Amino acid sequence: MADECLADAKGAGVGTTGWHERLLEQLARHFGPAGPPRALAPLLAEIDRSYRDADEERARLKAAYTEARDALQRGVEERTVALEQANEELRRQMADREQVEAQLRQSQRMEAIGQLAGGVAHDFNNLLTAIVGYTELLLAKPSDDPARRHVTEIRRAADRAASLTRQLLAFSRRQLMTPEVLDVNQLAVELSRMLRRLIGEHIVFNLQLDATIGAVRADRTQLEQVLMNLAVNARDAMPTGGHLTIGTSEVDLDEFTAARRGVAPGRYVVATVRDTGIGMSPQTQARIFEPFFTTKEPGQGTGLGLATVYGIVRQSGGAIAVDSTLGHGATFAILLPRVAHAAAVAEPAEPRPAIGGTETVLVVEDEPALRDLIARVLSENGYTVLLAENGLGALHAVRAEGAKVAAVLSDVVMPLMSGPQLAEQVREERPDVPVLFMTGYTDDSAVVCDLERGVRVLHKPFTPSDLLVALREVLDARPQSAAA
Repeated sequence: MADECLADAKGAGVGTTGWHERLLEQLARHFGPAGPPRALAPLLAEIDRSYRDADEERARLKAAYTEARDALQRGVEERTVALEQANEELRRQMADREQVEAQLRQSQRMEAIGQLAGGVAHDFNNLLTAIVGYTELLLAKPSDDPARRHVTEIRRAADRAASLTRQLLAFSRRQLMTPEVLDVNQLAVELSRMLRRLIGEHIVFNLQLDATIGAVRADRTQLEQVLMNLAVNARDAMPTGGHLTIGTSEVDLDEFTAARRGVAPGRYVVATVRDTGIGMSPQTQARIFEPFFTTKEPGQGTGLGLATVYGIVRQSGGAIAVDSTLGHGATFAILLPRVAHAAAVAEPAEPRPAIGGTETVLVVEDEPALRDLIARVLSENGYTVLLAENGLGALHAVRAEGAKVAAVLSDVVMPLMSGPQLAEQVREERPDVPVLFMTGYTDDSAVVCDLERGVRVLHKPFTPSDLLVALREVLDARPQSAAA
């Protein structure tokens, strides 16, 4: 009977394994040989189907749980990767910010040093102009006095000091520039012959010039000085020989990169000077553009070569970068704003005018020794000289002397009223009177405007001959009605 009940249950859909078989076995033992009634078979089958549905639901829930768990794990992994990328980007930005802050601190430090150097050089230029002027007056007199040799040495020392002040002014970005549109490739080719002689035969010199680059606007003489200073620096880094390469290219600077370089975004012409020398440590690179900093032996350098390069490039609206590793050479990259215009053709120099004259010249200079020297030089060469120690005194002289004043010779930086301010006042009252500026440096935009209008500037320190030639040129350039 039990076997028949079990067979009926199986025929109704009850499986042969699982809880229901164990139940049937228990029923058989409970009911004995007769077994459970046949009427229980459908019930057992229904119970079995219910449990099968429950098993399927558990399997579905388990699969859903597994899928949800896997999705959550994938989400966590993706989020972890995203967070790691965000942290890496944050670390990069923090590193960039630290680098920019370090560059800003270095720039501020260099600016402070530049202001100090420029101020010292300006005052020193006034003294040098007097020294150079008086020594030239002494040397111009025929004499077999043994002291003449000492005067000559004084003049040579003054010339060397003047060279140092020019380098200080270049570093401080306070020297006057005569910018023109230049082809850097052409400039490099023209300099190459001189550079080959300068660096010596033990160094292989190469040019790698990109023929497609645009032009730049810079002072030709100063840009030549930049390349020569870098070439000399490279030569000294290769005492046993090596390779020196000057190359050109172009690059676009975005806002972030331009801000790091301290320039405006845009297209730049890049001139690189690369050597295979001894290289530099990071500590040396951090100070390499400071004035008077040098790694050379005492007496082998002034420490102003790279400082001069830095000042010229910055004053030209560009930037300079150095990349170097000890034992693997160095590369200096000069970035200058690209301009679209073709390089201008230099005009042939005109003959120098005759020196001396009979006109009345107003001299405005706050340094007594220099003012007295200029008065003596002009007086000895036929001019009538009026003196003023500042702009206010000069204006009073112009109004008092009226038409007698034929020209104004004025310093740029003076107390009470600057040279450009004085020139503007003179133009309002006497537009026919030309102004000749004397200066060792300037960062005054008014002087830049005057230079663009063709106003002549005499650079300190100058010699009496320089003074007489410049003044004569200014006077001869007046309209005929004014000259009469």
